Amino acid sequence: MTLTLEDRTAGCLVGAAVGDALGGPVEGWTPEQIAERHGGLVRGIVGPFHEDWRTARPIAPFHKGDGHVTDDTLMTHALVRVYAVVRDHLDAYAIADHLVPDLMSAPRWIPELEAEALPLQRIFLAEKWIVARLHYGHVDPREAGTGNIVNCGAAMYMAPVGVVNAGNPAGAYAEALDVAGAHQSSYGREAAGVFAATVAAAFLPGATPTTVIDRALALAKDGTRSAIEAVCEVAARHMDFESALTPLREAVAPFDTVGPDYRAPSLAARRPSRLHSIEELPIALGMLLIGDGDYRHTVLGSVNYGRDCDSIATMAGAIAGALRGEGIIPRDWSKEVSEASRLDLHEPATALAVVAREVFARDVQGRRAHESAFGAIAGT
Repeated sequence: MTLTLEDRTAGCLVGAAVGDALGGPVEGWTPEQIAERHGGLVRGIVGPFHEDWRTARPIAPFHKGDGHVTDDTLMTHALVRVYAVVRDHLDAYAIADHLVPDLMSAPRWIPELEAEALPLQRIFLAEKWIVARLHYGHVDPREAGTGNIVNCGAAMYMAPVGVVNAGNPAGAYAEALDVAGAHQSSYGREAAGVFAATVAAAFLPGATPTTVIDRALALAKDGTRSAIEAVCEVAARHMDFESALTPLREAVAPFDTVGPDYRAPSLAARRPSRLHSIEELPIALGMLLIGDGDYRHTVLGSVNYGRDCDSIATMAGAIAGALRGEGIIPRDWSKEVSEASRLDLHEPATALAVVAREVFARDVQGRRAHESAFGAIAGT
């Protein structure tokens, strides 16, 4: 069966949200702590890590678990809304003109708060940065990401960029780098570009996990490229994620600045560097390879890895869903996440697919106009 743009877009965005919801309740813990808490590997949607999540630190006051999406999905859906308004390729100025006002002025249902609130009241400090820099600091949007901590904050919500550039990894990479300039610098910005490129590559006819990773490596630079190579070399030796959890961590550790204790980062953590990489994207690609694109295997591997596993599972779920379409996602999972989070997981995908078609048609017109103009210039 040939998958349509709409099938793959739904797979990508629904897959990202479900992965996010599965990873949220065990974010920040080690594989050993996760197994101890849940009596073994996590195999589906689970409840909060602490029963007293309302007051337990560092979880409070967020209800992580029970199918609730986190800020990864909130930011992804916010970026979709920007595309729905602009209806064209985005740049850093679109973040200033549209994403920031959306975050700070439009109350929405926030699953982890179990209340309607501004998205700004839920997102992490690294995302609040864009509001402070762009709305209050009036910084050039193309440079606003400089000075922010370097993490996966921009990368985690770049799947829509890949969808709009479906089949064009290089275009997705360039657009995401521009968009992410308002949010991140260094290897955090680079990861945003590479993740968007992997999503775009997953839409290509005949795409496989291996071809997606090859496309990523063709574009990735510096430590990000080296980290993906190192992790995927290890992943290729494993057929089951359980045996790969420790080897994958060992492979990415030289490139990760956070250090062995995720909740107690090193003094050099999250600073700009050409030698380092965020941890989340290489691990997501490693799990994609181990799972051979199977959604359940890929996402559960990402979840049980621990550390920043909601973002890892968001990225892995987005790519796996784009590769195989929404049908690969367990329906009971997507149904429970949608109901628990009080979100229509399909509406953003439907809206984004329409925009992607419009943007492609405009791109074709632009290319034809350029061909005509260049032919006249060059006398061909």
